[in-house]
Amino acid sequence: MDAMCINVSQLEHKWQHKLKYLLVGIVFGIVFVKGEIISWYRIQEMFRLQSFHMYGVIGSAVVVGAISVWLIKKLKLKTIYSEEIQFHEKPFNKGIIYGGLLFGLGWAITGACPGPLYAQIGIGYSVIIITLLSAISGTWVYGYFREKLPH
Repeated sequence: MDAMCINVSQLEHKWQHKLKYLLVGIVFGIVFVKGEIISWYRIQEMFRLQSFHMYGVIGSAVVVGAISVWLIKKLKLKTIYSEEIQFHEKPFNKGIIYGGLLFGLGWAITGACPGPLYAQIGIGYSVIIITLLSAISGTWVYGYFREKLPH
């Protein structure tokens, strides 16, 4: 079960406690729209190597993530509930390559990856509902066959 989440909080919260995640999601969507990250044209420019815009966004996200993980490890930071944050090594397997290729192909064809799907639907790109349903179906199929797949 190498893909199972093991950094799960043991704390239970009421539904109101989760409103902060809704607010962060709304802000996340607004930033995606304003930054043109959900633009089909921007995504096509990236895959055709015609523009640096998306590479800059992705590259800056990688740098911020790397610095954040380094700081968490270096300063031994804890969650807001004083729980220890643990990082676990995951073994490399060839399924990562196949999954990455499928993800990239789907991203190139549809102009959408999982994060921006909801923002695209929210601004009126109703055809993206098909992409969302396809992503949900693909996730379900993977979950159904997971035990039979090589990991």
